[in-house]
Amino acid sequence: MKRTLVTIKKTATLTGHKDCIYTLVGAKDSQITYSGAGDGMVVAWDLADPEVGQMIAKVPNSVYALSLDEARNQMIIGHNYDGIHLVDLESRQESYSLKLTSAAIFDIQVFENHCFVATGEGEVVVVDIVNQPTIVKRLKLSDKSARTLSVNPVDMHLAVGYSDHLVRIFDLKDFSLKKEVSGHSNSVFTVRYTPDFQQLITAGRDAHFKVWDTIRYELKESVVAHMYAINHIDFSPSGKHFVTCSMDKAIKVWDLQTFRLLKVIDKARHAGHGTSVNKLFWSGYNNQLVSASDDRTLSVWDIAIED
Repeated sequence: MKRTLVTIKKTATLTGHKDCIYTLVGAKDSQITYSGAGDGMVVAWDLADPEVGQMIAKVPNSVYALSLDEARNQMIIGHNYDGIHLVDLESRQESYSLKLTSAAIFDIQVFENHCFVATGEGEVVVVDIVNQPTIVKRLKLSDKSARTLSVNPVDMHLAVGYSDHLVRIFDLKDFSLKKEVSGHSNSVFTVRYTPDFQQLITAGRDAHFKVWDTIRYELKESVVAHMYAINHIDFSPSGKHFVTCSMDKAIKVWDLQTFRLLKVIDKARHAGHGTSVNKLFWSGYNNQLVSASDDRTLSVWDIAIED
């Protein structure tokens, strides 16, 4: 087997949030990354000069979910127990807010003129975000939380992971249910279509990641990846690798073709996080990985991979 050399270097620890950091977003080709936390703050970090963040918005309750709407240069903020706030990134002013739920908002994804909002009430709320945001549809097929979303624009599918252990696939054209995918033994915390949209990777509280084809959603791989719940998955800018993070405090680097473990990033070996790692963003800016944790910090990692 050909050996892959992975070199990890921690370049920065970013502080300023006053509570657990739950979410990270950014454009793959941008040096700006945004974080949201339990303190209600949304902060922009420039990876070229990351030490000082700039606050974009502050809401009264915690923020579990952010989504970057690149087409309209706006941030969509999931305000727990309330709804969404749309913030213009140039002026840094709120343009609209929309009351959606009295529960937590776990994920937000934008596709074309809509955003999809996953809530603790088991709903996926479809919102038209052109002009003044309006609710188009509420998709409710479970009494358990809708935790995670991923869009496949090739097949026009929306994958949703739930706390009832299922992944449901919806049609993006008419929002009908296409498939229920079972295989996890506990809550599904992250679903991600691969960069070529030919596979779906799912993971969650059972500490496995599972790989499904996107034709019939049949299981291709099941890997025991962490000791505890897997919180998030993100892909390298090259599309050849991916990372997982977990409540076990570790980040792991994987080969996307073989699903082979390449590297473990943790506190003992790389001065990693001391508590749960909640979110990852692998930026195209110098191939840097950003991780967010319950320890109220962000870590920035240089990752070099030689196949």
